[in-house]
Amino acid sequence: MTLIKSISGIRGTIGGKAGNALTPADIVKFTAAFGTWLIKKTGIKRVVVGRDARISGQMVLNLVTGTLQGLGIDVVDLGLSTTPTVEIAVPLEKAGGGIIITASHNPKQWNALKLLNHNGEFISDSDGAEVLELAESGEMIYAEVNQMGKVSADDSYLQKHIDLILALPLVDVEVIRNANFKIVVDAVNSTGGIFVPALLRALGVEIIHELFCEPDGNFAHNPEPLPENLTALARTVLSKNADLGIAVDPDVDRLCFVCEDGNVFGEEYTLVAVADYVLKNQKGNTVSNLSSTRALRDVTEKAGGQYFAAAVGEVNVVNEMKAVNAVIGGEGNGGVIFPELHYGRDALVGIALFLTHLAKFGRSVSVLRSTYPSYHISKNKITLTPEMDIDALLDTIRQKYQKQPHSVIDGLKIEFGTEWVHLRRSNTEPIIRIYSEGNSEQIANSLANKIIADIKEVLQEQA
Repeated sequence: MTLIKSISGIRGTIGGKAGNALTPADIVKFTAAFGTWLIKKTGIKRVVVGRDARISGQMVLNLVTGTLQGLGIDVVDLGLSTTPTVEIAVPLEKAGGGIIITASHNPKQWNALKLLNHNGEFISDSDGAEVLELAESGEMIYAEVNQMGKVSADDSYLQKHIDLILALPLVDVEVIRNANFKIVVDAVNSTGGIFVPALLRALGVEIIHELFCEPDGNFAHNPEPLPENLTALARTVLSKNADLGIAVDPDVDRLCFVCEDGNVFGEEYTLVAVADYVLKNQKGNTVSNLSSTRALRDVTEKAGGQYFAAAVGEVNVVNEMKAVNAVIGGEGNGGVIFPELHYGRDALVGIALFLTHLAKFGRSVSVLRSTYPSYHISKNKITLTPEMDIDALLDTIRQKYQKQPHSVIDGLKIEFGTEWVHLRRSNTEPIIRIYSEGNSEQIANSLANKIIADIKEVLQEQA
């Protein structure tokens, strides 16, 4: 059983002992801490809550709602929803914050509380630290009976989210409708099964084949939208002679596509393709995290913009996007952030922009993919013993390659021309993650192996 307390939220497995998993006691504890922090921070006693379709979702929602009521906070319950939909709802409801009940791409035994500020954005590191400190202090004061919060259910935000997307100047419903796309949707039996087909119909797509779109939380495969988990989608795209397949994770903030030939478009290239379309119509800068493909930089510079890298984590990407006034940004895990709508990863707006781009391109998804630089990312890790000094280890590697362009804003990233390697400590395990990218799979793996050998050499010297 696992319970992970981080600055962005609380996640864990369902069942087990309090303090060692996401038990009812832990849910109440951290919800109460967040609610208490929110009242002190904003003075607003109103919170928007939504959940994905996980089996444990209703149980967690009941506890979250009751706890917030007990603090004297009114709750706007969106019910089955998506992470980006809750993010949009918070400022529209003039709420002090939001809680999304989802463990994102984790398997069904997991759930989590994702915490939002009054802007509908993930809370900052410092705010998260305050919430965790409050939770451990136990200094929560609950409301008396006449001051308890009220709960109101609001199922209007599916349509509100879609309407906001349709109103975007870069979303062209007519050109999508005229393309007569045939699309297969894999929503891994979560809320994407409600939201994605509804969006596609609103965009004028008439032929939609729904695969795993029953929002019952029984994930038909590992819910992370990686190629090895999308084999059924690929087969269905081929058998239905579809133009493309769309896959989202359980809370619909990650997006990837399958080409008409059954090959994956590559989740790293979701953001690249959407950014390409945005930059063709709107000059400006882009941002992704340090572990994302260089292809975004290539596309940005070709369009006359400037690319900036942020530390891993959505809140870090958003902060950098605001700092450089980026017109598009996100993460290489299929997370598209389009600030004209809101500052959060949003698969729904990503779908609308991508389909507009594809319809205007006028050729197949696989041909569109071939127009982008072809890089390959290799993902590796080294397990370390807890007593090892990871910071000192990374600094030794940095000194060895100090003549190469490098960044230390999040671990260590070293550039070798168009190739790069990124080393960063895990927040939850005694490991170093090693991501590398090159013009071929062989080059990416070779670069990773070279750095791994360097690390092992340093460890031997320290032993």
